[in-house]
Amino acid sequence: MYRFLLSRQWVILTLVALLLIPTMIRLGIWQMHRYEERTARNQLVTDALNAKPVPVEEMTSPGHTVTTHDRYRRVTAKGHFDTSDEVVVRRRTNSDDEVGYHVLTPFVLDDGKVLLVNRGWIPSDGPSQTAFPKIPAPPEGEITVTGRLMPDETTAASGIKNLKGLPARQVMLINSEQEAARLGKTVLGGYIAQTAPDPRGDSPELIGGNPGKEDAALNYAYAYQWWLFALGVPVGWVILVRRELRDRRAKASENATAEAEPAAV
Repeated sequence: MYRFLLSRQWVILTLVALLLIPTMIRLGIWQMHRYEERTARNQLVTDALNAKPVPVEEMTSPGHTVTTHDRYRRVTAKGHFDTSDEVVVRRRTNSDDEVGYHVLTPFVLDDGKVLLVNRGWIPSDGPSQTAFPKIPAPPEGEITVTGRLMPDETTAASGIKNLKGLPARQVMLINSEQEAARLGKTVLGGYIAQTAPDPRGDSPELIGGNPGKEDAALNYAYAYQWWLFALGVPVGWVILVRRELRDRRAKASENATAEAEPAAV
């Protein structure tokens, strides 16, 4: 009665089932790796945010590459903002996914070096995308700013194309090497996302939200989901075989009954 398993339809079905089982197991393992990676990344960010703020010069220097381990580290800097060389970063969104700009302002340290400070988000509510937007002024004079240290943005890491021929004082990426060439000054590697002092009138809108909150538990759940699917494949195959066998036996019984009935006179 099991000869039907050698039919073309059932051979294909069985091969597909045999292929699905290891594929789903591998997907579960991949999701578990994603869970471990996200958990480790969340812990790195949490540790960086909870660390005591240190002077920015202890974490970066001109030409320095900010590492994943140092990303989000809280730093302080003493100096003054130079709004004459301020630029805006195009196509950036706020917490409500509204499109606007990030305000990138050079912060001149006491020793003359420049730290790039992302002061936050402003809406693109001007008459056009080519006009330089109106930006709330930062505090004047010497101040101390606090922020989260961030690595330079690149197209490879962000997926954002570094377009050329943009309107004056507009950029696509925050990159200390490019800004050093534009400014003709010594610029510290990376930049900081400002967290203090709070801007007047809450504008620009400080960015950053709650980093280190990637949903690692979701990957954990997905891993077990894939493994349950892998377990369900052979169970489903057996159910289909038994149903096919039952249907064939019922049909054979009907045929036998029909043959045993006497012919009508």
